[in-house]
Amino acid sequence: MFSSRKRLDNAFKNAKIINFDDSSKFILFSDCHRGDNSFADDFANNRNIYFHALKHYYAEGFQYCEIGDGDELWENLSFTPIFEAHKNVYMIMREFHKGNNLHMIWGNHDMVYRNPSYAKKYLYTYFDKTLGIDVDLFPGIEYHEGIILRHTTTNQDIFLTHGHQADWWNYLFWKWSRFMVRVLWKPLNVMGIADPTSPAKNYSELIRIERRTKKWIIENNNLVTIVGHTHRPRFPEPGDIAYFNDGSCVHPRSITGIEIENGEIALIKWYIDTNDDGVLQIVRVLLEGPRKLIDYKTA
Repeated sequence: MFSSRKRLDNAFKNAKIINFDDSSKFILFSDCHRGDNSFADDFANNRNIYFHALKHYYAEGFQYCEIGDGDELWENLSFTPIFEAHKNVYMIMREFHKGNNLHMIWGNHDMVYRNPSYAKKYLYTYFDKTLGIDVDLFPGIEYHEGIILRHTTTNQDIFLTHGHQADWWNYLFWKWSRFMVRVLWKPLNVMGIADPTSPAKNYSELIRIERRTKKWIIENNNLVTIVGHTHRPRFPEPGDIAYFNDGSCVHPRSITGIEIENGEIALIKWYIDTNDDGVLQIVRVLLEGPRKLIDYKTA
């Protein structure tokens, strides 16, 4: 049985490398848990916020990195009902993909995308009911366990992975967890009973996962590492352990993410607010940063 260190080593070793410079712009979201718009779909409450944010980033020329658990494929048997529930979201994601600006990482809740044939079957095309034919959705899309953003001038590496490598139960026994969620916890969710296998709902396990990840970061020369999985946003100061977490898109009434732009990194939040006239509007606020990436580079 591999240790969390070896699992993270493996994700880093096999990571897709994306070269970038100070003109590059990335938005990082994770843990969207897009569902079927049922009572158990935690994403449904924030989908308008998320859709508005993605439209903003697409218009501004950002690349989109999704760091795992984008689709909720534990509670749902297949991708099709998820697509039907949130088609507008997938249409804007398709625009990112057309420009080669969509980069996908699988997490424990969408670990089935590890299998290229599964991704090909469900994600390459969708059935257009108006036209009566299959049309392109994400043709040729590939999911990765890790992505390395490599700065072309400074050679600094930024490692992106979901983070469940440090959660042995949800990495090794994800099929059992998926079974439990489908059979037991999804029906109980409507009564307010939380899934105990989720680190976002289990604080002591969350701390253990963060500790294991930080240990790996230290062992790898304080490599800047950005994860999700625990749903807890983290943004270190330069000189601290370079452990970042983009949070999730299923916070109550808000989504959080990480932006990389102008050679800087920032933690942001999008949420619904009212203006002085009482009109609802979706706004972006800065939670942490921006900080220069080079300030986190070690010799």
